[in-house]
Amino acid sequence: MDIFTIIGLLGGLAMFLYGMEVMGDGLKHSSAATLKKVLEKATKNVVLGVLTGVLVTGVIQSSTATIVLTVGLMGAGVFNLRQATSIVMGANIGTTITAQIIRLMDIDSSGNMVLEFFKPGTLGPIALIIGIILIMFIKSKNTKMTGAILMGLGLVFVGLVTMTDAVKPLAESELFVEILNRFSQIPVLGILAGLVITVIIQSSSATVGILQALSVTGAMTFNMIYPVVMGINLGTCITTAMVCSIGSSRDAKRVGVVHIVFNVIGTVLFMIGIEIIKAVGLLDADFWTRTVNSGNIANFQTVFNLVTAVVLIPFTSLLMKISMLVVRSKDEDIDDVSPLKALDEKLFVAPALAMKQVHESVASMAELAKKNISLGFLQLSAFSEERRDVIERREGYIDEFADAADNFLVKLSPHIEGEYENRNMNLLIQAVGDFERIGDYAVNIEEFAKKLSDDKLSFSESALKELAVVKSAVEEIIDTTVEAFKESDSELASRIEPLEEVIDELVDLLKDRHMDRLKKGKCTVSAGLVFIETLTNAERAADQCSNIGLYIMGCTNEEILPNRHSYLRELHKAEDPRYRAEFEQKRAAYLSEI
Repeated sequence: MDIFTIIGLLGGLAMFLYGMEVMGDGLKHSSAATLKKVLEKATKNVVLGVLTGVLVTGVIQSSTATIVLTVGLMGAGVFNLRQATSIVMGANIGTTITAQIIRLMDIDSSGNMVLEFFKPGTLGPIALIIGIILIMFIKSKNTKMTGAILMGLGLVFVGLVTMTDAVKPLAESELFVEILNRFSQIPVLGILAGLVITVIIQSSSATVGILQALSVTGAMTFNMIYPVVMGINLGTCITTAMVCSIGSSRDAKRVGVVHIVFNVIGTVLFMIGIEIIKAVGLLDADFWTRTVNSGNIANFQTVFNLVTAVVLIPFTSLLMKISMLVVRSKDEDIDDVSPLKALDEKLFVAPALAMKQVHESVASMAELAKKNISLGFLQLSAFSEERRDVIERREGYIDEFADAADNFLVKLSPHIEGEYENRNMNLLIQAVGDFERIGDYAVNIEEFAKKLSDDKLSFSESALKELAVVKSAVEEIIDTTVEAFKESDSELASRIEPLEEVIDELVDLLKDRHMDRLKKGKCTVSAGLVFIETLTNAERAADQCSNIGLYIMGCTNEEILPNRHSYLRELHKAEDPRYRAEFEQKRAAYLSEI
C-alpha cells in the first residue's frame, strides 16, 4: 500500500465514523421524546425488557447510548436492576442491525436497476442529496432532523465505499495476510485486536463496519473473523462499564458489570462450542477456511448476540447476583428515589430526553414547594413542631435540588439546538428559580408562625378568616402553575395572570383592613407585623407563578418573552375579553368571601 492508498483508507474511515456520529445524533434527537416511554415499558418481564433493548438500540444505533440512558433512568427510579439487565441483553442484539444494513455492499446488481439502487454506492449520494435539501431549503425542525439522519447515513455509505476501494490492494499484502493467519491460528489475538480497536473507536458498530469493509479483500475466512467479532463485543462492554462507573449509584455500576459478565460468558461459551464443533467435525473443514463477505460477518455477529441472550435469559437473577457480589452494598446505603437522582449527566447522549427528565424533576420540586406553602399557612392557625420539621426537611431538599438542577442545565445547554428547545431551556431555568423561591416563602411563613407560637400570640377570628381566603387563592394559583408546567399547557398558563392580579388586589385590601385594626387597637403590633409579612410573602409567591406562566406561554408564542412587560401592561388594561372574564370570575370568588 502506498501513501495515497493509506490516505484514502483513513479518509473513508473518517467519513464512516463521522457519518455514524451524525446519524446517531439525529436519531437520538428525533426520537428522544418517545425513548423514555419506550424504556418505561420494560417491566419485570425479562423478555419484554430484551425486546425493548433491541428496539431502542436499533433506533439510536448505539448499544452504549442505550445502556447509558438506562443507567440515567435507573437513577430516576424508572426501573430496577432486573429490568436494566434485560435491556442490556437486548442492546447487544440491537447493535447488530447496523452490520445488517452495511451488508448491502454485497449486492450484485448484475445490471438490475432496482438492485443497483440499493447498493451503498448509489444509496449514499442519494441520501446526501435529499439530506442537504431538507437542511438548507426546507426550514422546519422535523425536516432538519430528518436531513441530519440522511446526511449521516449518506456519509456512512460513501465512507464505506471509499474504505472498500482503498483496502482492496491489501489482498496482495503479505503482511496483512500473515496478520489474519495469526488470528486464525491464535484466536486470543483476534479477540484482543477486536477489543482494543473497539475501545479506541468507542463504537462496536463502527468496528464491525471496518471489518466488513476489509472483507472485500477476499483474504478473510471464518476462522479469522469470529474471534475478532467476539473481541469487538468485549470492547464495547468495557467502554460502557467505564461510563457507568463514573459518578453513578451502585446499581448503575452493577449494570456495567452485568454487561461485561454477559459478554464474557457469551464469548467463553462460543469459543468452547466452536472448538467442540471443530473436534467432532459437525461442519466440514472447508467451512472454516471459506472466504467471508460482509453479510457473513453481520450474520455471525447477530447469531452470537442472539444465542448468548437466549441462553442467558433464564440466568438473569444469577447475573444480578454476580454484579452485586462485585459491587457490594454498604449497610448504610439506602436507595432514595428522588428527583435529585434523576439528573444524571449520562442523559446528555439524548438531550431531548435529558430535558424531559429535568422537566419531570422540576415538577416534583414544585409539588414539594406547593405542599410547604399549604403547611406554612396551616402553622399560623395550629403550630406544630413535627410539621415544622417536615417543612424544613423539604426545604433542604428543594435547595439541594435547585443547585443541582442549575448546574445540570448549564452543562446541558451546549447540547441544545433549535429555537423551540432553547425556549424550553429558558423555561426550565426560570422555573427552577421561581419554584425554589416559592419554597423560601413557605419557610418564611412558617417562621412567622414560629414567632407567634414563641410569643404566645394568635390572630383574631377575622384575621384567620382573611388568611384562609388568601391561602385558598395562593394554593389555586400554585396548583394551576404546577399543572400548566407539568403539561406544558399554554391555555392553562394563561389563567395564571388574572388570578395573580386578583391576589394583588386582595392583599392590598387586607393590608388596609389590618392597618385599621391596628389603629383601633384590635390587634397587637407583633401579630400585626406577622400578618402583613405573611400577606407580602403570599403575594410574592403569586408573582413567581406569574413569571412561570409567561415562560410557559412563551414556549409556543415567541412574541411574549422579549416584550413581557409590555405584554403584561396590555393584559392589565383588560381589553382581552377572555382575560377580563377570568379576572372578574376570580375576583368575585375571592373578594366576596371577605
